[in-house]
Amino acid sequence: QVQLVESGGGLVQPGGSLRLSCAASGDTFSYYAMGWFRQTPGKERELVAAISRSGSNVDYAHSVKGRFTIDRDNSRNTVSLQMNSLKPEDTAVYYCAADLQEGKDPVLVTTNSDEYEYWGQGTQVTVSS
Repeated sequence: QVQLVESGGGLVQPGGSLRLSCAASGDTFSYYAMGWFRQTPGKERELVAAISRSGSNVDYAHSVKGRFTIDRDNSRNTVSLQMNSLKPEDTAVYYCAADLQEGKDPVLVTTNSDEYEYWGQGTQVTVSS
């Protein structure tokens, strides 16, 4: 079982940048495909970005393509989300999630939130002037 802890959230002005990090512990990190999701009050949790076990494949929500970058370091058990050109509509609680894929093709990306078994506690990102 993996434990996930997010960090790096905060208040930023429109057009600014933030880098979120998620530290994993308790299991072999490379067994897990990873994702970043976000949620605002009254709305469903939505996928922001996902990355395969190997890090070779990624996927992004249309709304963040070209602005956000997901990457992972399997030697440090971390996954990060670099967020540039932030907009007020990016304001949300951001969650890191892990999908156990031991034995599966390491290039698979998981985009369905229902397939993620483990979640962090979330970190607030507020984009406002």
